[in-house]
Amino acid sequence: MDLTSYVDFLGRELATAAEAGGEEARALAERLTRPIESAVRLTLLEALSAAADEITRDLAPGSVEVRLRGRDPNFVVTPPPSEPAYVTAAPEPEPAMDPGPAGAEEAATARINFRLPEQLKASIEEAAAKEGRSVNAWLGRVASAALRQPGKEQASAQRGGRGKQRYTGWVS
Repeated sequence: MDLTSYVDFLGRELATAAEAGGEEARALAERLTRPIESAVRLTLLEALSAAADEITRDLAPGSVEVRLRGRDPNFVVTPPPSEPAYVTAAPEPEPAMDPGPAGAEEAATARINFRLPEQLKASIEEAAAKEGRSVNAWLGRVASAALRQPGKEQASAQRGGRGKQRYTGWVS
């Protein structure tokens, strides 16, 4: 998607509006048009990213991402996985995303940054790709499921770090 036409249009509109202020205002608008071009592009990219996030929430488990190639944004759409032609077992139901505390705005999102080993990052990316999801959508689904159903790790940590050990068989 080429943003140049949108940026140019905004520049023309600024010049048109400045003409009402006289020659001095028009000259000022012309001098300001080039310096604010990068700010306008950045604002448009932020709007496109916010739209992609909103569409992803509605499209889940599919996703829409905005990727930059040079100065131009491109949309990458990952559709929800299609139903398999055959099913050997009933699939596990998808846990719904946690809506948060009562009264929280539905569209509210938050951003966090965290560091993790490169090998774990690669494994997460691979798991997300296998499910046809973005890493963000996959991590959100996994975190939501983990919070709904505390895992065995939490239970074993509460018992002192050791799980039940059980051995069966014959010894000679």
